[in-house]
Amino acid sequence: MDVWNKKIPGYMHERANLTRLVIFTAMFALVFINIYKPFASRGWYKVSDLAFFLFSSLIILTGMGVVMISRVLMYYQARRRGLTVGRYAAWIAAEIFFMALFFTLYTLAVNDGERDAWHTFRESVTNTALVLLLPYAILHLYFSRVEQARRLQRIEEEREEAGTTPRGFSFRDEKGETRLSISRLGLLYIESSDNYAVIWYLNKGKVTRFLLRNTLKALEEQLVGTDVLRCHRSYLVNFEHVKVIRRGKEGVYLELGVENAPDIPVSRSYSEKVIRWFARYPDPS
Repeated sequence: MDVWNKKIPGYMHERANLTRLVIFTAMFALVFINIYKPFASRGWYKVSDLAFFLFSSLIILTGMGVVMISRVLMYYQARRRGLTVGRYAAWIAAEIFFMALFFTLYTLAVNDGERDAWHTFRESVTNTALVLLLPYAILHLYFSRVEQARRLQRIEEEREEAGTTPRGFSFRDEKGETRLSISRLGLLYIESSDNYAVIWYLNKGKVTRFLLRNTLKALEEQLVGTDVLRCHRSYLVNFEHVKVIRRGKEGVYLELGVENAPDIPVSRSYSEKVIRWFARYPDPS
């Protein structure tokens, strides 16, 4: 299918997201116009910076009226017939055109026609594109990430409702992005390393490590309800691989039934809980 004929994702024309887009774009435009002073705005008013900020706020709000009307129309259009990528691109181009036309007419009015109309319009198109496209791009990336998080949550909720056991584990970094997925029996243990976590797993029968930027506490919260439990301040262990709990003079250790896997220490504060769990855990062999 031609990319221009594909439907845009539904979250891009949700009512709440459209409201966020208009508000964020207005705030961005206000900051942009006061810092860079485009549209020949230096000649609009011979006033102090504070007064200019107040006047420009009114102008920006008026200009944003174009975007607001546009997005209301987009909302109802998308509900009736959907919106393709091509139509969405044309819609944004129309927003840029009409906002540039508004700023052109305003600039010419406050300068008593002293500026060239065509030059002013071209300059307004460039500046309007920056004012709109930058916040649009930022918000679309944000909306996309929020939607991905929603989908993951829905999948997890559906699994819980169905009472199914997940086939594996997906590990997300501190930004919420999935960096590694491992089968349920592939995961051995997780070790803390400052602001990172070292995930040890089986890959083609060999013990392999993966460095993930996240805390052990955050991963522990992600693994609630699974067979991966904390046994030490610095360790989480997959109990499906624990074969022996050994208590000696040096302390309590978990022995995994995997060649070359080290014994995992159990701290005193977790030892009773770990032994209790292991006693009622079914034999995986």
